[in-house]
Amino acid sequence: MDVTIASCQMPYVHENLEYSLDLIINYARRADDLGAKLVCFPECYLQGYVIGPRTRELALNLSSHRFERILDQVSGIRPVLVIGLIEIESSRVFNTAIVLREGELIGTYRKVKLYGGEHGIFDPGHDFPIFETDGLKFGINICNDLNFPESTQAFTSQGIDLLVCPCNNMMGLENAEKWRFKHNEIRAIRAREAQSWLISSDVTGKWDDRISYGPTALINHEGVVVSQIPTSMPGLLVQKV
Repeated sequence: MDVTIASCQMPYVHENLEYSLDLIINYARRADDLGAKLVCFPECYLQGYVIGPRTRELALNLSSHRFERILDQVSGIRPVLVIGLIEIESSRVFNTAIVLREGELIGTYRKVKLYGGEHGIFDPGHDFPIFETDGLKFGINICNDLNFPESTQAFTSQGIDLLVCPCNNMMGLENAEKWRFKHNEIRAIRAREAQSWLISSDVTGKWDDRISYGPTALINHEGVVVSQIPTSMPGLLVQKV
């Protein structure tokens, strides 16, 4: 394909949309300068991975003036952006990845396979849309989706070139250690099944009594990690596929 793509391992931000958006714009501009045509950001990054009474309060309606202002702020960025956020539509709340092109919303993917405490907070999505940039066809899985082969299989018949995976693995220390090296193992299986590239994006750092190491990586069709940002460090991955 010879298309340059990028992914970001971001410092975790909790309930500070303005700061999260500033970081997104900064990383996206850096990726743009390096020739990236697509940039992936972590799951629920805009508001933080908030599961509880405040989830609905923090959720964004994608038809709102507030969201229009966000679109205005990213309108000068050329790469396609895949950004995780908490979305509300009518009475339903979704764990959503939005797809933006120069400040225009071109589509959404809503997490299908909800995890643990997400049940009762989020509504599951049901659709597996395909997007395209510079001839590169891509689908999206969000974090726990990757634990289920059917989430990837929904794209295989559509002939994707890339699976884009916003993740947010801020966990208690015991779980974080248990999963530290499993994430890429599972993602490698999905890449082989889809016979496509897979790029993930994750958070890193500590929050409350939780920690996230990442990882953020690019994996090829054979399940080989081609490039990875060092764990526990924010960074930008830029690579041709």
